[in-house]
Amino acid sequence: MTVSSMTGFGRAEEAGNGFSWVWELRSVNGKGLDVRARLNGAERLEAPVRDAVSKTFKRGNIGVTLTVTRPGEDSSYRINRELLADLIGLAEEFHGTSQLDVGSIADLLNVRGVLEAVEHTEDDTSREARESKMMGTLDVAIAQLAENRDAEGVKLHEMMVGHIDRIDQTVVKAESCAGARAEAIRARLQRQIGELMDAGQFDADRLHQEAALLATKVDVREEIDRLKAHIAAARSMMTKGGAIGRKLDFLCQEFNREANTLCSKANDIELTSCGMDLKVIIDQLREQVQNVE
Repeated sequence: MTVSSMTGFGRAEEAGNGFSWVWELRSVNGKGLDVRARLNGAERLEAPVRDAVSKTFKRGNIGVTLTVTRPGEDSSYRINRELLADLIGLAEEFHGTSQLDVGSIADLLNVRGVLEAVEHTEDDTSREARESKMMGTLDVAIAQLAENRDAEGVKLHEMMVGHIDRIDQTVVKAESCAGARAEAIRARLQRQIGELMDAGQFDADRLHQEAALLATKVDVREEIDRLKAHIAAARSMMTKGGAIGRKLDFLCQEFNREANTLCSKANDIELTSCGMDLKVIIDQLREQVQNVE
């Protein structure tokens, strides 16, 4: 099972009961699920539309647009012939009595009330049947959006697995650095303590206590172990798939925390370099995770 992206598009259209309609769904990334519907006169469908979308998707800002038209309705007009005849009579009456242009029939048609759009009426039974069919078309658009988001998810999955592999490789490299090995830390501290003891009089017990504290501060084995655990958790999530975006985002924060601590504890250039490389790769992983459902 792979992950799903929060980015995608779905479209479906159909006709029936003397109407035609088009559903368009656009989805981008978001912290939760936010459905915004523009139903253009079919606002009574808003609740079932939100319910249908939320049954399929868990995260993302999803815009739902419905466009409904009635073929031929733009040319359905009625002429108020009685009013038009009165206006023509008035025009003829004043013709030649003024220098003003009395206009033409086309001008008279623009007079308010002469040309009226015919409003189509629809009974409740017909409207409910049409709306039921429209919701069926919405299901097709939702399925197309889900397919589109899954296709984008395949690409995301591949990129994120690559980033996790690079994190794993960098952690292995950091573990092999001399600055990360206990014996190297011990030898370095012993050498420094010896130099200090040769240079003057010191309280040996107190000096060894301070050395033990310092050794703890520069020991990165705990951070490396936690990074390995995070890598295993990330691989497990990627294998299971599904709506794992929030969990992966939290895991990236944990990755970054350990990388920061690794950099602060690093006592040589090679280990510092590994820590900086980790931070770069983790940022690249987190950027992709922002698009995961």
